[in-house]
Amino acid sequence: MSHVVKVCGTAALLLTALVPAARADDYQLSHNQRISCSRGLAPGKLNTATCKSYTYLFNTKTSEYFRCQVSLALTRDNKEVINVQTDGGCTKKPRIFEADGRYDFDATETEPPNTNSFFGPGGYSIWAADMAAQKIRGCITISSGLGSDISKCLDMTFQ
Repeated sequence: MSHVVKVCGTAALLLTALVPAARADDYQLSHNQRISCSRGLAPGKLNTATCKSYTYLFNTKTSEYFRCQVSLALTRDNKEVINVQTDGGCTKKPRIFEADGRYDFDATETEPPNTNSFFGPGGYSIWAADMAAQKIRGCITISSGLGSDISKCLDMTFQ
């Protein structure tokens, strides 16, 4: 009898250890990171350099994703570094597909304000694919110039 209790107890422990792992979401980091830097001259011969980089973290089960950005600003004069500031964080974005599944993705962004960004900071695109079916969705997000982003997704057709 004690042998049965030990076997059942061990099985229960193994099951409780495996169930959270089976339900856990998988995350994938975008492999398309970019960095952009700018320099400025301030009064009193101070130089400031600001660099920003971003990436995306994608939930391969739910198709939700996070846009993450980090920035560093360095101010110096001719002799020394006067100030260093960093900032950053991740912002949760909506699901690309309504149902849970097994998804793959890629992401890219336009450069900072230039000819590619008509209304302000650059936009970005997200591509997501259902890894169990021939299904791809492309999404583009740009700033409207009125304080909000416009985002649209389109399912691809195969010919």
